[in-house]
Amino acid sequence: MNEVDLAFTSALELAELIRRREVSPLELVEIYLERIGRLNPQLGSYFTVTAELAIADAKAKTELLTTTSELPPFFGVPISIKDLTAVAGVTCTYGNPALLNNIPNYDDGVVTRIKQAGFTILGKTATSELGSFPYSEPMGFPPARNPWNLEYTPGGSSGGAAAAVAGGLCAIAQGSDGGGSIRGPAACCGLVGIKPSRGRVSKAPVGERLAGIAVNGPIARTVADAAALLDTISGYTTGDPYWLPDPEPSFLAATGTKLGALQIAFDTNISPLGEADVNCQQAVRQTVELLEQLGHQVEQKSPDFSGLVEPFQIVWQAGIAASGLPVEALQPVNRWLFTRTGSVAEYLKAVSQMQVVARQIVAFFDTVDVLVLPVYLHSPIRVGEWASLSPEETFQNIIEWVAPCPPANATGQPAIAIPVGFDSNGLPMSVQLIGKPAAEATLISLAAQLEAANPWIHHRPAFAI
Repeated sequence: MNEVDLAFTSALELAELIRRREVSPLELVEIYLERIGRLNPQLGSYFTVTAELAIADAKAKTELLTTTSELPPFFGVPISIKDLTAVAGVTCTYGNPALLNNIPNYDDGVVTRIKQAGFTILGKTATSELGSFPYSEPMGFPPARNPWNLEYTPGGSSGGAAAAVAGGLCAIAQGSDGGGSIRGPAACCGLVGIKPSRGRVSKAPVGERLAGIAVNGPIARTVADAAALLDTISGYTTGDPYWLPDPEPSFLAATGTKLGALQIAFDTNISPLGEADVNCQQAVRQTVELLEQLGHQVEQKSPDFSGLVEPFQIVWQAGIAASGLPVEALQPVNRWLFTRTGSVAEYLKAVSQMQVVARQIVAFFDTVDVLVLPVYLHSPIRVGEWASLSPEETFQNIIEWVAPCPPANATGQPAIAIPVGFDSNGLPMSVQLIGKPAAEATLISLAAQLEAANPWIHHRPAFAI
């Protein structure tokens, strides 16, 4: 297997190759670091590359291979961490150049679990400022670009994570999703992205913000990789405000579960913001046809999301104000959102309103197992496409683009984005599957079934070969 093939091999397969001593952790790290050095200047997928730390870790793991056979599941597999997530001793900028000297002295809980699983961290991936936007172009940093077509965004806010995986600059990535920030980049880059249920992945050691809408999750090339990383990062930590029991069996095991006929709903119209574009409609229609062929019961219908836009926006704005950054340090859209932040009473009222709408949405799933929606309402935008717009115009465009994503954040339900094919610009097309509360296993089983019927891992961007 040549170096390009190794760079695009699934994380689970890489772990197996290491266990069989067919490749060493050091060899893999050197392959990925060479690719990062060569391709990242164009791709902008990493803010920070921790080459020295990664090499030291890989050398130690390679030496350990000669003395032990008891290895954690992802021993020696290279991973990236989103730059909204703390890694001890590594810069964490949150996409703001004022924080270039911010070096945490602790690991976020999700990073602790990633290290315990044996991963080697390659660096911190690009994000939008404070994770606010569905594109990753913060001021003071190179924009992240889509490896399928460098003129287009890889999405946001986990845009760097998705670009790195799709471009073969890491085997798998950690991301986070507060309004589509895993699903959107996965869709833009032709990957699998899971937004777990609220309480599935601990936010330790920090406190919860934004009424529980934001969660950590995996971005990967295959459903099995994403499921296995979700197994790795899931679990309760003492003091968590939300929690769920561990899955039985594991999420990885769910990829092999044989499903009976599911009750599946779908739609391409997101109230009150309208119909998806032709490409996004096509992705949903193709998926619906395949689901029917696989024996599932499919019906066009969806919940009413119309009451969610305003309260969700108020909660989102509060997160900008709570960042601790002075307003003058923020880029224009976040500065505009900061100045619109209301009182504590208005925030609490919005949280309550959001929860009322969330109850109505969850009730829709009393008779439905899975809802199929577009990930975004139109195809990816070009890098810098909205740069000349006013903050108000930009934010309205964002709301109208990402409309299918925030409902699952408001309700806390699990959702998974999966590739479907490619549009006329050579960009990936995807759909998202939204499940009942805490029902990641069903989504993963269904996604694995769709993946088997329509495999996508053999696709590679020409830029990255």
